[in-house]
Amino acid sequence: MERTLIIAKPDAVQRGLVGEIISRLERKGLKLIGLKMSRLDEAMLKTHYAEHIEKSFYKGLEQFMQSSPVVLMAWEGFECVDSVRTLVGVTNPRQAVAGSIRGDLAIGAGRNLIHASDSKESGISEVDFFFDAKELFDYEKSEYLNLYEDHERQ
Repeated sequence: MERTLIIAKPDAVQRGLVGEIISRLERKGLKLIGLKMSRLDEAMLKTHYAEHIEKSFYKGLEQFMQSSPVVLMAWEGFECVDSVRTLVGVTNPRQAVAGSIRGDLAIGAGRNLIHASDSKESGISEVDFFFDAKELFDYEKSEYLNLYEDHERQ
């Protein structure tokens, strides 16, 4: 099973949308394996957003991500990175399709509610970066029998 990281950003926390985000991911059939609230410090943000540090928007992004606690979530499921990316919607909420989290709940490009891992490799590294092994839970999810074919549960 793939893993992916979701960060409910400060705007999601401040607007009371964390439950809605979790609900949509659960209704999709994904398994929540880690959940915690945290304040992200400068070092964590520089590591997580390393590819953006030299970009003009980075300073504002860093300030925004430190403006409030965030909710960190680790999710698991068959090919879940692509499923989550579709469910979340494109980065700019004004271009996100209706029915996606960003398409339904956000409008400002800089306040797009969520970070979602962009690849299987990122999902692994981001979950490992934000969660210790003891903070992740392996358990049987009974509804998997009704969601996945046998080979997809492996």
